Amino acid sequence: MTFHAGNYISGKCLSRRTALRTAGAVLGIPLLDAMVPAGPAAAHSWTRQTVQRLQYVYMPMGCDHSRWTPTGSDLTDLPYILEPLKPVQDQINVLTNLELAKAYPGSHATSNSAFLSCSTAKHTESTDYFLGTTADQIAAKHIGRDTKLPSMELSMDLTQMAGQCDNGYACAYQNNLSWSSPTTPLPSEAHPRIVFEALFGQGGTAIERAQSRKQQSSLLDSMADEIAKLKQQVGAADKRILDQYLQSIRGVERRLDKSESDQNNGEGRDLERPLGVPASYEEHAKLLIDLQVLALQADLTRVITFQLARETSKRSYPEVGVPESHHPLSHHGNNPKKIERLAKINRFHVSLFAYLLTQLATTEERNQPLLNSTACMLGSGMGNPNVHDHTNLPTIVAGGTGAGFTGGKHIEYPKHTPLANIHLTLLQSMGLNLESFADSTGPSAELTVSRKP
Repeated sequence: MTFHAGNYISGKCLSRRTALRTAGAVLGIPLLDAMVPAGPAAAHSWTRQTVQRLQYVYMPMGCDHSRWTPTGSDLTDLPYILEPLKPVQDQINVLTNLELAKAYPGSHATSNSAFLSCSTAKHTESTDYFLGTTADQIAAKHIGRDTKLPSMELSMDLTQMAGQCDNGYACAYQNNLSWSSPTTPLPSEAHPRIVFEALFGQGGTAIERAQSRKQQSSLLDSMADEIAKLKQQVGAADKRILDQYLQSIRGVERRLDKSESDQNNGEGRDLERPLGVPASYEEHAKLLIDLQVLALQADLTRVITFQLARETSKRSYPEVGVPESHHPLSHHGNNPKKIERLAKINRFHVSLFAYLLTQLATTEERNQPLLNSTACMLGSGMGNPNVHDHTNLPTIVAGGTGAGFTGGKHIEYPKHTPLANIHLTLLQSMGLNLESFADSTGPSAELTVSRKP
C-alpha cells in the first residue's frame, strides 16, 4: 500500500487497529490520516464516527471553597486553587452547588463510593458490600468494546486497605472508584511500570519482564524495523504524529528506567515503595498521566479513572510547603492556618489536572488537539471536609466541542442539584441513549453544545 499525506494512490487505507508487534510486545498506533478512507463521502462518514473519550480524576476530602469558587459567571479571574488551570481556562467549566444525596450519612467511604455511582453503599464491614455500577463502567460497556482495555483504573496509592476502614464501611468502598456491578469493585493500579506493560504488552512474569528489559534497552529499539516500514507507508503529517508519539513513549521509558536505577543505586530507597515507582509524588502522578495520554492517543482505551489520593489519606506534601498529613488538615476546625495548607494541597492536585489537560491539548490527532474529543471531570465526593458534607462538591468538567462541550464558564446550579445530572450529561455526550442515571433529574443543558452532524 502506498500513501501520500491523505491522497492515497491505491484507494486503500491503514486499519485503525494497525499495531506493531514483536515477541512479547504490541505497540498501538495513534490515529493517522492514512487510516481515513479515500474519497470525500467515505472520509466524511468516517469523521462523524470519531471516537469519544472519558476521564475522571478524583480529588479526596473536598476543598477550601473560599479559594476555589469563582466570583462571576466567567473564568476571567481564577481563584487561588484554580490558578494552575489558566492555560486551559477556555476549555474548563467550574460547577457549583452539586450534591451527592446518596452519600449520607457523611463519611469518607461514602464520599469515594458515591462519586461515580451516586448510589448508597451498603453499611457492612464484610465482603457482602453492595453499591451500584459506576458511570465510567457504563461508558466502558458502550465506547470501550473495541479497545484493548475497555477501561483503565489508576490511583496514586500503592497498597490496598483491608477490613473496615471508616465508620463500619468495608475498605472496598474507599479503595475503588470503579464498580462494574453493584458487587464487583475494580482494583486500581498505581505502579507505572505495570501500567506501561499492560498498554504495550510485555507479558510474562516479573522476572521474565526484567530479563527482557536487560536484553533490550527499549521497547522502541526492539521495533525499529517495523517503525521504519510503517513510516514508508504514510505521509509527512503522519510521520510527524508518529514521531511525537514515539518520543513520548521513549520519554516515559527513560523516566521509568531512571527511577529503577536510582533505587538500585540506593538513591531515595524506600522499602515500602516497589522498584520503579518514583519517590516524588509529582513525578509519580505525571508518569501515570503521561501513560493515560498515550493510552488514549493510541486508542488502547477510551475510559479512565484516576484517584489522586485515597480518602483519609495521611500523605503529606512537603513539595508545596505542607509537611502535615492531608486528612488531619481537612478537619481544620476553621483554623485559618490549617485551611491555608488545605488550599495548597487542593491547588497542587488541581495543578496535576491542569497538566493532564495541557498534555491532551498539545497532543495532536488529525489537526485537532486530543482534548477536543475528550471529556475530563475533576471532582470530589465531599464538599466541606471539616463537617463531612456532600453538598457544593468541587467539580470541573473540561473538554472540546468534539466531545460536546463549551468552556470558560462558572455554572451555578440550583442548590442540591444531583451530581448524577453531570454524569448523565457526560454519558449522553459519549453517545449513550440514557434518559437517567442514579438519582439524576435530567442532563445539564448549560454544559453542552450541539455537535455538527
